Amino acid sequence: MPAMTKPDSVHARSLVIDGHADTPQRFLDEGFDLEGALNGGHVNFDTAKAGGLDAEFFAIWAEPTQHKGRYAQRSLALIDAVLRQAATHPDKMRMAYSPEDILAARDEDKFAALMGIEGGHAIENDLGLLREYYRLGARYMTLTWSNTNEWADSSGDLADKSVQHHNGLTPFGNEVVREMNRLGMMVDISHASDQTFWDALATSSAPVIASHSCARAVTEHPRNMTDEMLRAVAEKDGIIMVNFYPAFLDAKWLANWQALKPDRERAHAALGAGYESKGQTVPYFASGALDRNHAARISRAPFTALIDHIDHVIRVAGVDHTGLGSDFDGIPATPEGIDSAADIPKITSALTARGYSVKDLQKVLGGNLMRVFRSVQAAAGSL
Repeated sequence: MPAMTKPDSVHARSLVIDGHADTPQRFLDEGFDLEGALNGGHVNFDTAKAGGLDAEFFAIWAEPTQHKGRYAQRSLALIDAVLRQAATHPDKMRMAYSPEDILAARDEDKFAALMGIEGGHAIENDLGLLREYYRLGARYMTLTWSNTNEWADSSGDLADKSVQHHNGLTPFGNEVVREMNRLGMMVDISHASDQTFWDALATSSAPVIASHSCARAVTEHPRNMTDEMLRAVAEKDGIIMVNFYPAFLDAKWLANWQALKPDRERAHAALGAGYESKGQTVPYFASGALDRNHAARISRAPFTALIDHIDHVIRVAGVDHTGLGSDFDGIPATPEGIDSAADIPKITSALTARGYSVKDLQKVLGGNLMRVFRSVQAAAGSL
């Protein structure tokens, strides 16, 4: 194999962008700094450099139970935490608000940080707040998280009869999508129910993204996307960025995780009672650590499961519509061989072994997201 086509060389010459990481929770709640040790996490400056990770979309996620009634307050605090990381490390990190900013950061040998709102509940039914998040730097928003909000159904609670559902998007939900189009904010359908997905595609005049989703044909899970959905995103010239969470990747791991549910629920109840006795709510880092401890009781999902999902999305949606959306720092486990962002080059090697060309790999690693990002911003200029 010529030196320029070896996986390591291809990876080093590619623009690598990850569509989703929950690291801002760590900045805010743990005092975590990207220059510090991982301490159980996945992303810092060292692992990004080792993994050739040029740009990361940091998720701005207000946990809906803990922060009920103050979603905007939590979201703004998380945005501030990301901005403070950039201000603290101007020699290593640059905020990016456009594709051009990502390229400029790479030219300066800096880590490009972008932001996406995770969960439409963060806008508190206020288009003014949506606009404010965009002004502060958010460049996508998932219409829902695992919770249905007042204007969009989630895939995470459709079986819960105590939740008021809407059969997809409400009229206000359609307004949200149109305003995102006007702003140039990417419409993210990860976490959305199937009907919300179809409503969003019908309403959006710009390509849509799935920032961290997998293929339902490979692993049956309501969070994953059907082949029909994958093809529909491609027909709209969007992108599906594959999630690294084993519950979405591997049916065996998912079954083992579900078998632990009674134990996990008891442990979470005890954790909650302890914090409640002190007049506090459970912080994300504490509940996350509990879940990581339970996940450690299960054999890790095989690395090939991740590659199988990427391969499937490519075969169904096309190589022009596939990317990576790890969900780093937001999941209790990762597949075998993926311990941090430093391991991303293993994906390039595995896809090379499956016959993908240099051009294909460069699209999947970041080129496709750059195209969609540009397209969404261009569409905004025409509205």
